[in-house]
Amino acid sequence: MNTVLAAEAGSTTARNLTITLFLIFVAITLAITVWASRQTKTATDFYAGGRSFSGFQNGMAIGGDYMSAASFLGIAGIIALYGYDGFLYSIGFLVAWLVALLLVAELLRNSGRYTMADVLAFRMRQRPVRTAAAVSTITVSIFYLLAQMVGAGALVALLLGIKPGTTFLGMDADTAKVATIIMVGALMIIYVTVGGMKGTTYVQIVKAFLLMSGAIVMTLLVLAKYKFNLSSLLGDAADASGKGAAFLEPGLRYGVESGDGLKTFYSKMDLLSLGIALVLGTAGLPHILIRFYTVPTARAARKSVLWAIGIIGAFYLLTLALGFGAAALVGGEAITAQDKAGNTAAPQLAEALGVDFLGGSLGGATLLAIIAAVAFATILAVVAGLTLASSSSLAHDFYANVIKNGQASERQEVNVARISALVIGAVSIVLSIFAQSLNVAFLVALAFAVAASGNLPAILYSLFWKRFNTSGAVWAIYGGLLAAVVLVFFSPVVSGAPTAMFPDHDWHWFPLSNPGIISIPFGFLCGWLGTILSKESDDEKYAELEVRSLTGAGAH
Repeated sequence: MNTVLAAEAGSTTARNLTITLFLIFVAITLAITVWASRQTKTATDFYAGGRSFSGFQNGMAIGGDYMSAASFLGIAGIIALYGYDGFLYSIGFLVAWLVALLLVAELLRNSGRYTMADVLAFRMRQRPVRTAAAVSTITVSIFYLLAQMVGAGALVALLLGIKPGTTFLGMDADTAKVATIIMVGALMIIYVTVGGMKGTTYVQIVKAFLLMSGAIVMTLLVLAKYKFNLSSLLGDAADASGKGAAFLEPGLRYGVESGDGLKTFYSKMDLLSLGIALVLGTAGLPHILIRFYTVPTARAARKSVLWAIGIIGAFYLLTLALGFGAAALVGGEAITAQDKAGNTAAPQLAEALGVDFLGGSLGGATLLAIIAAVAFATILAVVAGLTLASSSSLAHDFYANVIKNGQASERQEVNVARISALVIGAVSIVLSIFAQSLNVAFLVALAFAVAASGNLPAILYSLFWKRFNTSGAVWAIYGGLLAAVVLVFFSPVVSGAPTAMFPDHDWHWFPLSNPGIISIPFGFLCGWLGTILSKESDDEKYAELEVRSLTGAGAH
């Protein structure tokens, strides 16, 4: 009886602490946003934070934008459940930054102003290219937004201790999830419409600091528990996982050897496809690309990516300790009992460490509350960045350059961006409420695959291929975008598998879960085909773009 009462007291304390910490974070970030709004006077302030951030500040903000809820909760969970194979996500997300640094960051900063389409449309006909870029940006951003907001809904029900049959403030679990999604959506609209890029960037810097601090503290506690002996940590993780030595070897999730040669081949292709999408996706993500415009020089753009690689690299190394620590101290069975996908492994590990080091259920509740508040902070910062990217594209690319044909004033443009943020936020809230049963990891992987299939071919061809023209850009974006979305719709992720979105139906004919291995080459092929079938060519404009991208001459 006493144990039950202590557990209830612990969960009530965790609930109160989580809410208090979350409200403190929201209050601080809203204060930052209001302060930033007073500094936001021009379109450059709204879209690019006045290009006033240093390389270190922008590197922190990129880290804050990139280390999403899927990274913190998802990767720790996938390592806890699949061991070695789960770490492939960490490697993929990190290596992706080398592609962004070497091929995109500096050239994009030198050649554009506010959005990805500024580079694509520089030597093309404005209207078709900017329309295609806006469609692609909004598609990628909304998939990513859904993942974060659905994650927020699932997380809050867990952290507030609302299980089926129980209530909180009169709300059952489903109502609480919907309320959370609406609240997160409302906050992201406020951050973007009031603070613009300056407010959003400072929110991301604060969040990156909190997330790194939380991950470092948990890693040190895990290592201290095992007296900094990694082999005993890995041994315990393998034992507690229920999979034995196989947990520390490749093949639990990908490249599974089965008696059926075709199934083994598809499993290995799926691994390759996922790797390609993760590595190439980052350099095409609109909310990451616009971050390169917030620094004053190309040198600062390079520096910010180097800082981002350092911060993100350290974070993904820490996910190793979090994932294997969760496997060892919580156990695969307890993790899947709480959440089948393993998304709650990090919070569960925090609770276990709190019980060990701070003593009793109150200690567990305290550390759980801190890590939960950090996870909320993560979600808020990422959704603000995504909303800003899509509203900027809608206002700057579609409204100012397609509808108004470049004749819109700065004030009109910024007002449309604010209205766009409101509309995109509202659409995301509605879709997220209906998408609560969807797999969060699937939505993020799809966003990466779409970005790599449509945006990346168009960006690379624009920067490096003299012959590239308007038809090529439009074909590359729409071709890659459609290929990725269609292949996922007909894959086992959506139907025909027990873990699919629609497990009771089966219309799948594409055997892989990630379309990258087909859709990314298809995007490049469409760009090449569209280009050679059109006679349009402008060598002078390409020469100007080349000089500008390499030297920064004429950059805003």
